[in-house]
Amino acid sequence: MNAPTPHPIVTRDRWIAERKALLAREKELTRLGDRIAQERRALPWVKLDDTAYVFDTPAGPRRLSELFQGRRQLLVQHFMLALGWEQGCKSCSFMADHLDGMAPHLAHRDIALLAVSRAPLDEIEAFKRRMGWQFAWASSHGNDFNRDFHVSFTSADRVDGAVYYNFHMTPFPLEEAPGISIFCRDDAGQVFHTYSTFGRGVEVMMGAYRLVDLTPKGRDEAGGGGMAWVRHHDRYEDLAAPAASCCGAKA
Repeated sequence: MNAPTPHPIVTRDRWIAERKALLAREKELTRLGDRIAQERRALPWVKLDDTAYVFDTPAGPRRLSELFQGRRQLLVQHFMLALGWEQGCKSCSFMADHLDGMAPHLAHRDIALLAVSRAPLDEIEAFKRRMGWQFAWASSHGNDFNRDFHVSFTSADRVDGAVYYNFHMTPFPLEEAPGISIFCRDDAGQVFHTYSTFGRGVEVMMGAYRLVDLTPKGRDEAGGGGMAWVRHHDRYEDLAAPAASCCGAKA
């Protein structure tokens, strides 16, 4: 790990003055975030055909409307884990590490949590046991949910090496991509897609990143390294080993 960049050493009064100037900028960002959240809630919805997707779950086959766990709102993490992968994506795992702690609080706000992956259920369950997670996780193996929400790609989806991801055509080297989608169910059982976010938008689930951002070293990801430092939480003991790629092979 790199050492923190040297900083000027100042008096407490000088520090307070500069901190207050930064606080004003932070408040601007907070107010902008509030306005954007209001605009997000005002987006129109898309009605889904609830018969289009049947998921494999530990309780048996279930339609999307049957995965709301008795609540009206459903947050789905599109988790990168495909057929035959050695393990789930380490960055998606970093996201998922936050779910169990948030689940009871979100449930109180009428929100259910669900991870969805294209891997068969037995492969999902094996990785889930390894990681010690408790949140609900369903398999979309055999249906088009991942492709319809543009987080899984086949050769037919590629045009000159680019796929439709994050609402535009973009080069993407992998067959799976991360994302978060929100759904709402009315009292008649109809399901609506209300919102999705991809790319760096998935950082909303990474609470640890928000704390890292407060520290002098920050993310320490200069030079295009991205999340190269991230490991599955049971693999940090071997920091000398190269990080695994999203598909579980050595990078």
